[in-house]
Amino acid sequence: MDLYAALTVAWRGLLANKMRSILTMLGIIIGVAAVIIMISIGQGASAQVTSRIASMGSNLIMVMPAASFGAVRGAGGEVNSLTLDDARAIGELPLVQNVAPEARSQVTASFGSRTWTTTVNGTTAGLQAIKGWQMTAGAFFSNDDVDRAALVAVLGPTVVANLFPSGFNPIGASITLNNLQFTVIGILPSQGSGFGGADQDDIIYIPITTAQRRFLGQGVVPNSVRMINVQAQDTTSLTAVQEEITSLLRQRHHLGANQDDDFRIQNMTAVLDTVAAATGSMTLLLAGIAAVSLLVGGIGIMNIMLVSVTERTREIGIRMAVGATRGAILTQFLVEAMILSLVGGLIGVAGGIIGSKVVAMLAKWPAVLNPMAILLAMGFAALVGIFFGYYPARKAANADPIEALRFE
Repeated sequence: MDLYAALTVAWRGLLANKMRSILTMLGIIIGVAAVIIMISIGQGASAQVTSRIASMGSNLIMVMPAASFGAVRGAGGEVNSLTLDDARAIGELPLVQNVAPEARSQVTASFGSRTWTTTVNGTTAGLQAIKGWQMTAGAFFSNDDVDRAALVAVLGPTVVANLFPSGFNPIGASITLNNLQFTVIGILPSQGSGFGGADQDDIIYIPITTAQRRFLGQGVVPNSVRMINVQAQDTTSLTAVQEEITSLLRQRHHLGANQDDDFRIQNMTAVLDTVAAATGSMTLLLAGIAAVSLLVGGIGIMNIMLVSVTERTREIGIRMAVGATRGAILTQFLVEAMILSLVGGLIGVAGGIIGSKVVAMLAKWPAVLNPMAILLAMGFAALVGIFFGYYPARKAANADPIEALRFE
């Protein structure tokens, strides 16, 4: 029996028992769909985290205060061991391309009768270069604005949406931040949600010198900074820059050999590698759990095929009596198992694609459909069909023709 004939006979046999065939395929359908959904969600999570870290800036090192005896504490109880002078000193290091310190405070912004409570972030012009922002409108403030502590502001899209009427151009408008008048000079591009779901667009940037002079006692400590963003010249120099910063700050803060650092440094490339490894492991774990459904589906195929062999014992005997070889009988039942697996796999792929999009929409979490994941799921389904279909097929092929003809 050639392959085409085997496919035809097997297909007719499956159509003769439609409900049984559908129920047999159900395990494969669920298994393939589950594998695709889990892998797409896992890779979507990895892509989202990677995108959020990348949006923080390339070749980025973040320097933050750490609890240290004798450090200055902010209004909120936060330890402030870093200063604007520290940031300026870091900017002088040879392998550093850009530096942008930050000092934050909560403010109430108002325009006309509209008010909005948001975060004001004092920083320098270097932050735009580090983030790679292409302004939606206007421009970011300059180093000259920082030097003269100008009353200028750059707004995030969420602030614009809540502070101004629809269609209004905020550039040049005067807004009030805690009773101080600021001129809007730029609108930031949308950054979306950050870690923990925080809205990164709900923010106002002003020169850090303005924040330090105008918002004292409102979360900002004189000359202190909440964080220093440092951009290295390239990825290969990140480790060297980190070591230089550590040496510089320990010297500036007069820390002895036995004293711990009063600051902490995060290399965002290292963080990205760690997150990528963690999400990759999570994806494999989820896919492994989902693959159990495929194995269950394979066991279902084997059980149903065994029942089918028993019910069709007389048919097997007749085929052998008219000249069918054991190889032909084996091929017929093995092809039936393969058809069940592949058709179930195709339906599972469609279900997995639809399911991924539905889960992504409901959970507001991206799903990345990887063609390799689809091929992997289909290949695994085919192997399940061959593996679990072989025993029933061999049992049918080894049937005694005389005993099979006597079977009622």
